[in-house]
Amino acid sequence: MTLFHHLGKYVLLLKKVFAKPEKARVYYKQTIREIETLGINSIGIIAMISVFMGAVITIQTAYNTENPLLPTYLIGLAARDSILLEFSSTIVALILAGKVGSNIASELGTMSVTEQIDALEIMGINSASYLILPKIIALMFFAPFLTLMSMIIGIFGGWAAGTSVGAVTTTYYIHGIQYEFIPYYVTYSLIKSVVFAFIITTVSSYHGYFTKGGALEVGRSSTKAVVHSSVVILLFNLILTQLLLS
Repeated sequence: MTLFHHLGKYVLLLKKVFAKPEKARVYYKQTIREIETLGINSIGIIAMISVFMGAVITIQTAYNTENPLLPTYLIGLAARDSILLEFSSTIVALILAGKVGSNIASELGTMSVTEQIDALEIMGINSASYLILPKIIALMFFAPFLTLMSMIIGIFGGWAAGTSVGAVTTTYYIHGIQYEFIPYYVTYSLIKSVVFAFIITTVSSYHGYFTKGGALEVGRSSTKAVVHSSVVILLFNLILTQLLLS
């Protein structure tokens, strides 16, 4: 019953979030601010992880395809498909769930326990819409850019690692990247990134918005936001893979 209780509160919160904004200009400024906080500030960690992610995939593939009957370009092919289909969408989303999700939950949780949200409600402001909607729009807008950036940097990192250790030559790696390339894989990853961005912002906002108590409860809400966001992302990854690739 606890699951249905939280699910019902989550749906009611979303209904309040997507109510008609009072002043669109205020929401626009808030959204731009959230794009910087949630999206632009995440570029560094996404870029760093994507480099190592591409490098590890390439080297592991090279060491597991040492059979002379297997063509060398399979290293580039495996790296491309792994990065495009899974790593640049799902792994990036899990990283954002940890970084962005905890940020959102702690911010809203602090506002809740210090009664700032109650103050907004007393002033006649739809606090859920004002605080949460710009975060949803910002991350859903910027997540595809982070995913595309991760794809490019991951493939480049795979090339740099593969050629530096002598696992594959540039010619074979590029041939593997180009071999029977399916553009829909990129579209598939971008669709997943938008869905995952919605999950991260809404689940984290839910935990932060309904935080009660003090600083200890804010920390617990941040932890729950990361854990629950990650679980829901993995669940929807399975669902979207079945729907979009079957």
